[in-house]
Amino acid sequence: MDQTAGTPIVLEDYPAFRPSLRIAVVTETWPPEVNGVAVTLAKLVQGLCLRNHDVQLIRPRQTAKDLASHDPGFEEVLMRGMPIPRYPELKLGLPSKKNLIKAWTLRRPDVVHIATEGPLGWSALQAAKVLKLPVTSDFRTNFHSYSKHYGVGWLRKPIVAYLRKFHNATACTMVPTQALHGELSGHGFINLKVVARGVDTQLFNPRRRSETLRQSWQAGPATVVLISVGRLAVEKNLGQVMATYEALQSVGADVKLVLVGDGPLREQIHQRCPDALFSGMLSHDRLAEYYASADLFLFPSQSETFGNVTVEALASGLPVLAFDCAAATDWVKPGVNGWLIPEAQPEMYVTTAVRVVQSDALLGQVAASTRAQVGQLDWQEIAEQVEDVFLKAIDGAPDKRSVLRDWVHHLSG
Repeated sequence: MDQTAGTPIVLEDYPAFRPSLRIAVVTETWPPEVNGVAVTLAKLVQGLCLRNHDVQLIRPRQTAKDLASHDPGFEEVLMRGMPIPRYPELKLGLPSKKNLIKAWTLRRPDVVHIATEGPLGWSALQAAKVLKLPVTSDFRTNFHSYSKHYGVGWLRKPIVAYLRKFHNATACTMVPTQALHGELSGHGFINLKVVARGVDTQLFNPRRRSETLRQSWQAGPATVVLISVGRLAVEKNLGQVMATYEALQSVGADVKLVLVGDGPLREQIHQRCPDALFSGMLSHDRLAEYYASADLFLFPSQSETFGNVTVEALASGLPVLAFDCAAATDWVKPGVNGWLIPEAQPEMYVTTAVRVVQSDALLGQVAASTRAQVGQLDWQEIAEQVEDVFLKAIDGAPDKRSVLRDWVHHLSG
């Protein structure tokens, strides 16, 4: 991983210097896997390396030929994994407490950061406890919300209980929105801090708009291209996308529907909307071009912890139509860069889309100010906020001499 020296910054709590840290990051998903956790975590790790920190990434082996990276300031430790049910392209890390204790005894990190709450994450939490290492965590996936979409809503309470036990055992849990902070606080989660997800504003940019791409969609100058980006799965609430497209067609609107991503609902969507365009999975460069070449981003999901696609669309100059939750609540300003639909009034999603598309000037007026709302979400600024969380966790950890004494006693016992 590329690394350049960071510029020392004076902190109130650390007035002399900002130290270079040895950070162990534990995750069960990582590129080239394509999902919000993998993509944003990779950006964060890159930002931490650019700030002159030494990162050890611990993740499951993705394929039999998967090899660990070893670069200056960045190394990978690969653990055993198994496919996740319903998501066979992803791996679930297997319990690895003994291996982690061994690895961290040989190379003791200053802080352990756990990004996912699976068996590997739980093992990391237990190993860090034995070694008395400070631990922070991320709340990145609404597993408790997903349960209702897969017919196991009865699991919601035990899932919340497990997640609460997991995260409350860490010094700090970073959450991406104020709304999620409030929800988790209501469930008894403690030590929460809001740290938004970043967005690559150089990559996701209105300048990526391509008339050649629009022509390949058979979209003329007056055509409104609707785009949906994400996994084609039940938890994404894609019935709203299909209903919106059908309603616009029924009123004679000149619209095209482009769906980016793949998943189990693809055939069902194709049968209902046979003239919709399916791109499948895209590289980030190509995705940026798709965003910028569309006219309205449809994002009806109500199960997101953040929804990275929301800020990617805004950075691309693309107005967003979303429910009033997750990232949309914090970053979509109604009538300024998009429209928010109350979660209790889902019928408004389709009627709002029809009103917006039928207005000749409305989309253009809103598109002009979309990008300005997310300018502060630069990944370097996010990395600095996360770094502050790490430093505070380290500051509150046991003295290293007492840790060493207790560890020697543990070995002798």
